[in-house]
Amino acid sequence: MARMTLEVSTQTLQLAEPFRISGYVFETWDVVSVTLRNGADVGRGEGGGAYYLGDDVPHMLAAIEAARPAIERGISREALRALMPAGGGRNAVDCALWELEAMRAGVAVWQLAGLAEPRPVRTTFTLGADTPEAMADKARSYRQARSIKMKLTGDLALDLARVAAVRAARGAVWLGVDGNQGFALADLDRLIAGLVAHDVSLLEQPLPRGREADLDQVKSPIPIAGDESLLTLADIAGAVGRFDVVNIKLDKSGGLTEGLAMAAEARRLGLGVMVGCMVGTSLAMAPAFLLGQVCDLVDLDGATFLAEDVAPGVTYDNGDIWAGPELWGSRAAVPA
Repeated sequence: MARMTLEVSTQTLQLAEPFRISGYVFETWDVVSVTLRNGADVGRGEGGGAYYLGDDVPHMLAAIEAARPAIERGISREALRALMPAGGGRNAVDCALWELEAMRAGVAVWQLAGLAEPRPVRTTFTLGADTPEAMADKARSYRQARSIKMKLTGDLALDLARVAAVRAARGAVWLGVDGNQGFALADLDRLIAGLVAHDVSLLEQPLPRGREADLDQVKSPIPIAGDESLLTLADIAGAVGRFDVVNIKLDKSGGLTEGLAMAAEARRLGLGVMVGCMVGTSLAMAPAFLLGQVCDLVDLDGATFLAEDVAPGVTYDNGDIWAGPELWGSRAAVPA
């Protein structure tokens, strides 16, 4: 058997416009790309890390390089979970292993994972935090969107004005909000009441990571999703009774292998399942799209924020996302 070779590169992705969430404004996004070669077979993956964990390019590269000898000797995806820490570096390698294994087997990744043949799925389109008027205008510009997720900042009065403006602009759309850890427990009753008044269907990560126990005091008719609080499979059991929905992101979990395990465990425990993403190219969206096939909610608009995406890329049509076999996960996707 030919020796496995690991190629690693980095790229700074330019956003089409600044993107604001609670506590941060992003104009660029750094990613790590991995290519695994074994003879004629190739596998690729992209990781962007989690900014709030300090999982930046130097950390991702260090994690990959530490694992390089084992990877190049040939490593299983399960062994990789034990060897590398969860995060963007492991995500890039794990996704590359999935594609490589699919090529070796002569099947697509969805078949390798035991999934049904993929179909387009509805995705949310995200509004960065801005003035109520600007967010309403942006919501109107998302003409194809049937689901919209708004970023809030923890300024209660301003946030409720933002929600009211977007709901007025898009009366029929499914609407969710993401606090990105920006709220205090004392604000939640008033926040939730305001969200109910404007027919909001999901409240994501209102409190800071580490304050999950505060949710024991919160009764919400709106499902609450955990994002920054729920990183890997080990966190799922602790979500019960505090969160209603688990937001799985491959850059947090460390890849599709862990993401699929998280989805299965969340289902077993009676929790809703959501797949989300960091900013990234379509190469990062495609593995998450497969996870989205078994999720209740899909938030995979990360490639729409870029000034320039890879080609071919995912497509967005009538509010749905589609990642075809020519993009990732099958022999048709890898250039000769």
